[in-house]
Amino acid sequence: MNLSFRRLLDLTQSRPLASKMVSFAAIGVGNTAIDLGVFTLAYKVLELPLIPSNVLAWLVAVTCSYVMNTMITFHAESGRVLTRKDYLSFVASGILGVIANTTTLVVLSNFMPVFGAKLIAILVSFVVNFAMSHLVVFRRKLPVAERQ
Repeated sequence: MNLSFRRLLDLTQSRPLASKMVSFAAIGVGNTAIDLGVFTLAYKVLELPLIPSNVLAWLVAVTCSYVMNTMITFHAESGRVLTRKDYLSFVASGILGVIANTTTLVVLSNFMPVFGAKLIAILVSFVVNFAMSHLVVFRRKLPVAERQ
């Protein structure tokens, strides 16, 4: 096994938060491919306009992301149960991530090349999306007895 992969595996097993971050990132990469695929299908094949194609692609990708993160990344917190409330919170946090990404891209592109600004914007949106998912959408729910 590759040494760096082995280190990553050891890190994720010894640190639950690191494991969640790696899982969240891997799911994000997969959903980026879903977004691109749906966008391409809608825009090139179905010949939908640009904005509806993009919104449709984002909705499909964010829905897939919610399902996968519920079942994999945050399975302990969610109990692998899909709920409308958590889905809507996840979508809202995704919108916050898009706003953070776009704001970062626009501001930094005034001071550096656009590609570099885009890479930083992706990192910023990852932090925002993960934090919102970890702290808000999928926060560990206390048993009823402990809430009182």
